Amino acid sequence: MPNPKLRPLNFEPVIHQNQPMWLVTDPLRLAEQQILLPSVFGPLLALCDGTHSVSDIHAGFCQQIGEPVPLALIEGVLTQLDQLYFLDNARAQEAAAAQLARYHALPHRPPALAGRSYPANAQALSRLLQGYSDGDSLQGWQPWRGRGIISPHIDYQRGGAVYAKVWRRAATAVQEADLVLILGTDHNGGAASITLTRQPYATPYGVLPTDLSLVSQLAEAIGAEAAFTAELHHRFEHSVELSAVWLHHICQQTGTPPPPMVPILCGSFHHFVANGTHPTEDERLTAVVQTLQQATQGRKVLAVASVDLAHVGPAFGDRFYMDQARRAALRQSDQALMQAILQGDAASFYQQIAAVEDRNRICGFSAIYLLLRILQNGTGQQVAYAHCPADQEDNSLVSICGLLLD
Repeated sequence: MPNPKLRPLNFEPVIHQNQPMWLVTDPLRLAEQQILLPSVFGPLLALCDGTHSVSDIHAGFCQQIGEPVPLALIEGVLTQLDQLYFLDNARAQEAAAAQLARYHALPHRPPALAGRSYPANAQALSRLLQGYSDGDSLQGWQPWRGRGIISPHIDYQRGGAVYAKVWRRAATAVQEADLVLILGTDHNGGAASITLTRQPYATPYGVLPTDLSLVSQLAEAIGAEAAFTAELHHRFEHSVELSAVWLHHICQQTGTPPPPMVPILCGSFHHFVANGTHPTEDERLTAVVQTLQQATQGRKVLAVASVDLAHVGPAFGDRFYMDQARRAALRQSDQALMQAILQGDAASFYQQIAAVEDRNRICGFSAIYLLLRILQNGTGQQVAYAHCPADQEDNSLVSICGLLLD
């Protein structure tokens, strides 16, 4: 086996049979299985960076744990990782190519969460989504014809009321739109990645058409390799899907044919914050913004950022509980962020997060920033804000909001 190198994987510390373990999963699901490894193997996984031979990994692992182990044990673990396509090698690349070919052969991108996070039956889904509107009166609400929506992407069970408030108030804009852009957080995306797909998104209501011409223009602007390298992320990423379902629901409720849509997954901005650089220096992001602005001139475009805000508390690695004082402080910092969004101020929005090194883990950092740059300026209004529990003890939370941008 050549120098083993792990692919981008998810590592979650868990307790299994009273023992600390690592749950290792593949976001691309090249194999359906996942693996539980005793926490002692953490140093071994760290050594799988493509620069060490198997013998080097064996020696380094023994040195780090302070005792000898059989080479066969290390080889067995590496073989198991290889069998699950967890190593970045020809086997995994062939598996990914086969998965992508199967994805492209489908008539559409199937709804990944239907039947799991929400009903797969259209009538049952309508009942569920309508139920989130209970107690929410639209009396006195004037038809809104704005250009941008900030919608959650948290599960409906926790965020349903916020989804309902923002999407019901956006109904007129949905009816009149001839193009919808949905920018979603790519939870497995790379540095400032922009990932496209030509596959139309399906929901239990049917298929949302995709504006293939605009997808092609974007791909040409940033390069096909950059645009489609991580296209498999679209298969299971929930951020675009959960807003697309609400878009389709509003169309069903108003009897409006769904407008063409362009789903865009937006990768991490962590490297900008860590390196002291800025998204305005990224030529690829600038090309995306300029292409969308130029290619959609004269069209009635509705741009959606499908995002959550803060992820704080022990569930996300913090060493503190979200008590009342911390919740109040979070509301203040979130309010400042929302004010920047409502003023169309991309620079202030970015700077507020960068100034604290994204300590609240804003899970819409890149998508919201890009939406603001696409829209350029404007005003808006806040229609909803909520704290959603993120652990059984309610010591951690995710903050979400619903905003309408004129």
